[in-house]
Formats: sequence, C-alpha cells, structure tokens
Amino acid sequence: MDNPRAEKVAVVDEVRERLAASDGAVLTEYRGLTVAELAELRRELTAAGGDYKIYKNTLVRLAVADGPQAPISDLLTGPTAIAFVQGDVSAVAKALRDFAKANPNLIVKGGIVGTGVLSASDMGILADLPSRDTLLAQFAGALSAPLQTLAGLVQALPCNLAYGLSALIDQRRSEGGAEAEAAPAAAAETPEAPPSETPEAPPDETAQAESDEPAPAETAEPESAGE
Repeated sequence: MDNPRAEKVAVVDEVRERLAASDGAVLTEYRGLTVAELAELRRELTAAGGDYKIYKNTLVRLAVADGPQAPISDLLTGPTAIAFVQGDVSAVAKALRDFAKANPNLIVKGGIVGTGVLSASDMGILADLPSRDTLLAQFAGALSAPLQTLAGLVQALPCNLAYGLSALIDQRRSEGGAEAEAAPAAAAETPEAPPSETPEAPPDETAQAESDEPAPAETAEPESAGE
C-alpha cells in the first residue's frame, strides 16, 4: 500500500528543487482547458524553454514556506500549474500570453524571476520584451560600429608609430645640423678681449746703467807723514 505522506513529501521536495534550479517560473490557472488544449500548451512551452506541471496548491505552499519564494503563496488560488523555465523567461511569458489570446481559459497569475515575485501585469511587460537572442543581436549591432573603428585604430597604430618615430629622428637631425652651423658663426662674432689698460712697467734704466759702468778702482789711503 502506498504511503500518501511520503508521496506528498516527494512532491514538496520536487517543487522546491525545481524552483531553486530554474531561471524563473510562471504560475497559471488552467481551469476550463481541455486535455488536448493542455497538451498543445505543453508543446508550445517546451519549444520556448518551459516545462508545464500541475500541482496541488497546498503542496506548493509547503514547498515555498519560509523561503525566498514564499510571497507566491498569495497566487495559489484555483487550479494551479507552474511553467518552470530554463533559459529565456520572456520567451515562456510570450508563449503563455499568445496561447491565452486564443484560449481565454488560461490565466497567467504571476511568476518568479530569481527571488523576485512578478505580478500578472509584470509578466505581460516581460512578454513584450524581445527574446534574449534578439537582445544580444541588437546589442552586438550597437557595438559593431565602434568595434570596427577601434579595430582600424589598433591596426593603424604601428604604422602611425613608425611615422612618428621617423619624423622625430629627422627633427633631431635637423636640430643637430643647425647647432653645428651656428657654432662657427657664434665664434666669429665673439670680440677679442681688449688689451689690459695697465702698461707693463719699463725696465729700470738707472739700474741698467749702473750695471753697465765698471766698478771704480780701489785707492790706497795715503800714509800719514811724520809718523
């Protein structure tokens, strides 16, 4: 005999794990949909990246109790099915909106993206967004022109650098030649130092004359007479 309690625990654990592992989840009320319509809805959601599962509200409340998804308990009224999303939440929201247009019995109640709870109107806004692939393509297109410009600048950088170095070398050479030509001209323009205003002292003519005269002969003193 099956254990109803064990089955309920298993379902609670399943809901909790799937909510934690999903990129988002959308809660719907499916009252009035036929089996064929539910099968068609599942096929469309699978193509959009969603997995549509029906659970009892009491078990879902147990699964989200005391967790970040607890606020969705207010959405658990009437027959509830959850579309678990792996990937683009907006694509699943769009598929649900388009299906609901043709099948008014499907009602989108709200959803979860990360730990944020979205209302039914929030899900409508999310459904109007472009798909992730479209957004990425638009973003890449917006960046393509600047990237092409950047690539051209990077490619031209080595060439421009070579031209700049060549011009700098030529400038240094021309400056060096100008300095070499200016040096002799500067030397020619430099005036000679003026002669000293103080004349050198002439040689002492008196001293020279004295040195040229012969020394006087020695004279003997006369002897004193009468000695």
